[in-house]
Amino acid sequence: MTQPHEFDPQLLSEVAALPAMPGVYRYFDAEGGVLYVGKARNLKKRVTSYFQKNHGGTRIGLMVTRIVRMETTVVRSEAEALLLENNLIKTLHPRFNILFRDDKSYPYLKLTAAQIPEQSSQAIEKSVAQLPAVAFPRMAYYRGAIEKKHHYFGPYPSAWAVKESILLLQKVFRLRTCEDTVFNNRTRPCLLYQIKRCTAPCVGHISAEQYAMDTANAARFLRGQTQDIVTDLERKMQHHAELLEFEQAAELRNQIAALSNILHQQAMETGGDKDVDILAVKVHGGKACVNLAMVRGGRHLGDRPYFPSHVQDATDIAELDTELPEAAAETIKEATTEAITDGAPSTDLKPVKVKAPKSVESLILEAFIAQHYIDVLVPPTLVCCAPVDKDLIRALSAQTGVRISAIHQPREQRRIWLEMAQKNADLQLARLLAEQGSQQARTLALAEALELPTDKLDLLRIECFDISHTAGEATQASCVVFHDHKMQSAEYRRYNIDGITPGDDYAAMRQVLLRRYTKLAEAARNNEAKLPDLVLIDGGKGQVSMAREVFEELGLDLGLIAGVEKGEGRKVGLEELVFADGREKVYLGRDSAALMLIAQIRDEAHRFAITGMRARRAKVRVGGSKLEDIAGIGPKKRANLLQRFGGIRGVTSASAEDIATVEGISKELSEEIYRALH
Repeated sequence: MTQPHEFDPQLLSEVAALPAMPGVYRYFDAEGGVLYVGKARNLKKRVTSYFQKNHGGTRIGLMVTRIVRMETTVVRSEAEALLLENNLIKTLHPRFNILFRDDKSYPYLKLTAAQIPEQSSQAIEKSVAQLPAVAFPRMAYYRGAIEKKHHYFGPYPSAWAVKESILLLQKVFRLRTCEDTVFNNRTRPCLLYQIKRCTAPCVGHISAEQYAMDTANAARFLRGQTQDIVTDLERKMQHHAELLEFEQAAELRNQIAALSNILHQQAMETGGDKDVDILAVKVHGGKACVNLAMVRGGRHLGDRPYFPSHVQDATDIAELDTELPEAAAETIKEATTEAITDGAPSTDLKPVKVKAPKSVESLILEAFIAQHYIDVLVPPTLVCCAPVDKDLIRALSAQTGVRISAIHQPREQRRIWLEMAQKNADLQLARLLAEQGSQQARTLALAEALELPTDKLDLLRIECFDISHTAGEATQASCVVFHDHKMQSAEYRRYNIDGITPGDDYAAMRQVLLRRYTKLAEAARNNEAKLPDLVLIDGGKGQVSMAREVFEELGLDLGLIAGVEKGEGRKVGLEELVFADGREKVYLGRDSAALMLIAQIRDEAHRFAITGMRARRAKVRVGGSKLEDIAGIGPKKRANLLQRFGGIRGVTSASAEDIATVEGISKELSEEIYRALH
């Protein structure tokens, strides 16, 4: 029998002193890392249950044996505890909690607010085109912080869904999508006006009042008030017809037809709901997928998969929080048995309700809902594939001020949505497992080919370096990182290379390796950091020799370095590995899984380096040689030019006379600018 773990007496005394109040608890290991964050209606009972039982060799037992320190926070209610718990989970990323991480923020459709400047009514009547861009709201694809003065619709599951909605609005309401700088400098309508996707407010083809009505109708459409819009448009069309204003009536007729066509296309897909999120979960092979489908304004916008971390570790521990202690369950069982044996009539036996453990799907759903909707607007209806805690929904409602309902067994259209989301969750998880199986096989093949440790492949770390420049201009080095069987883009780094002879790749490689490993080598010697298991250099003997010099200078193991040398004719699949420690070259073979992984890492380093180099080169060229290198052009004049014409392309296409209209630009200087740009 496994002996119970001995805990620090100080820790046990802290547990004994806990209050019987709602709150949140956090467990820490010896290194200060957060192991687990949990909530409790009664802190004393919940936390005590972890330390009174012998959990053996289970995951719960593994976590409990690592606990050396505990922190607790008392709150006023279980709802507050639930919200605090998931804020901490999202911030601290505990090892034994189910974790969801957004790769990027959700996109929104943005309608800017109209800002009519203070000017005389005579000026407005004289020319509508005199109104600036801010007077005419613009619709645009948007990510980022939300400003209260503008209107945002969403979130949308993908960029494609936003752009599709913008296209629909262009067809029906013909709102502008151009930047303000482009709007303010138009002298004639653009192509969008010609194809009836914009009403050309930039040149006064529509009044500010009429444009405001179109904007309001577009907002109503996005909120799902489509039938009201059609009714209003039909009434206005009839009014124009009675006044014999047939052109205006025809415009409204076309708008109604376009809107009716869109409503007809959506009729087979949507029911009466306007804003709904559909959540489906699939668990298999120790992995899970939550598929989130979105309905906004009565339109199904598509879905987006999420793959949580630590599913297996977290679900075992989370289930403990939903179970009765074994002793209590056993007592209930014994009491019931004795009562029956003593002949007590069944009517005298009061049924004892034992709260059954939640399913894994329910636990994953609750973790997703609590973490996901901290930063994202919650629709009033959630359609779920498994039941979720009512306290969680009440807490979200209290936090957002929106009455939220979670439906577990939907009917009719909602059931169709849920079945579709469940099917997509199945497909996405199958794809993930297939990809991970293939990637793990590649990692194992590489480790075996290079005689690297194979017992902990998840911890195998590879860093790869590449140099990129154009004829020595804007030299930049890249470092990409591979571990846990995948590329880790958050750990990529770029290095601007300066102080070398332009085009000297060896000097560039020396500089980037010194900058990367000088401090890391010292930290590794003090056991404060870990060096990579393999350092890949995109290059042959020359680059590897330079890497060997750097590693010898820093006192690092030369066996870590391998160069990826291109084969005969620089053909893919013929690459050879060159080593810094004197080993013979290795050709892995065109069909080798190890070579496929090396090529993937090398190509990613090349892509990351060349995109950074191009961005740096463009910045230098646009900001320097094209304008600031012209005598008499300083930062202020350059800014005035770019603002006036909307960018360097606008300046290039402008005539010398147009350039001379910019503040601070004389006629002589405008001619000099024109000659320099042409």
